[in-house]
Amino acid sequence: EMLAKVGADRFAVVAGTSTSGISEAEDALLDSPPGGIREDYDYASQEFGSPAAFAAELIGARGPCFTLSTACTSSTNAFLSARRLLRGGLADAVLVIGADSLCRTTVEGFISLEAVAERRCEPMSRNRQGINIGEGSAVFLLSRLPARLELLGAGESCDAFHLSSPEPEGKGAEGAMLHALSDAKLRPDEIGYVNLHATGTAKNDAMESLAMSRVFPSGVPCSGTKPLTGHTLGAAGGLGSIATICAMRDGRVHPTLNLTAPDPASAGLNIVTGAPAAQQVNLALVNAFGFGGQNSALLFAKWEGR
Repeated sequence: EMLAKVGADRFAVVAGTSTSGISEAEDALLDSPPGGIREDYDYASQEFGSPAAFAAELIGARGPCFTLSTACTSSTNAFLSARRLLRGGLADAVLVIGADSLCRTTVEGFISLEAVAERRCEPMSRNRQGINIGEGSAVFLLSRLPARLELLGAGESCDAFHLSSPEPEGKGAEGAMLHALSDAKLRPDEIGYVNLHATGTAKNDAMESLAMSRVFPSGVPCSGTKPLTGHTLGAAGGLGSIATICAMRDGRVHPTLNLTAPDPASAGLNIVTGAPAAQQVNLALVNAFGFGGQNSALLFAKWEGR
């Protein structure tokens, strides 16, 4: 319907992924003869641009089309790029995609970092063991038309502290959240809920706790949803956005599962636990942080009567 309304040339596609088609390449190499590659393998299937190109061809969109790969901020950064296309007049509607599938390279890479938990992950817990790796996808439609839900603000930063470790004080994460608030012209005390990145690793949880305590000194209801979905890497911000949008729609904030022994370092945070908490949320923030010091935050607003 939207494609027909704005026209194929004004309909863009932006995707975010961290692994794209690596799994297909792994399978092809394992099934190929020594020193060669099987004849039916198409190299384009593993290119990072393939998710957006596939979606655009599938729906017939002919506007700007590209894929971002910024580790675990890939899908949140896709939102930022989509909004720039709309604000710059390069498109009237954008399909935003966050998607990641499992592959041996990713799974064994995180195992080598000793970052994978043997049981369900426990974000913000003193008993945490690490992440659960998941896979998934999330798709959104952004346009210029008024709607009940709006991407009101967005922020990003790159602290470039370390290839795989976040800046320990959370300065980059803090900067992304403050940028999103400033972009939306809102104060921290106006936000009703924050979906935490909350991976269940010691370094990420610690730095996010510090950043949250500085940005929201009076506290704000927050939770991590990765015990439900696993850490879906490049799709994580997209799935976190879906959880947040559902909370805004249903008036219920998703709890942080498995949090029976909160880490003292996160004691100052208002982390929702137990059963889903009934709460009207009109303004919410979604955090996503990734390797290489990538940090991003999205701020959603729900408008009644639109």
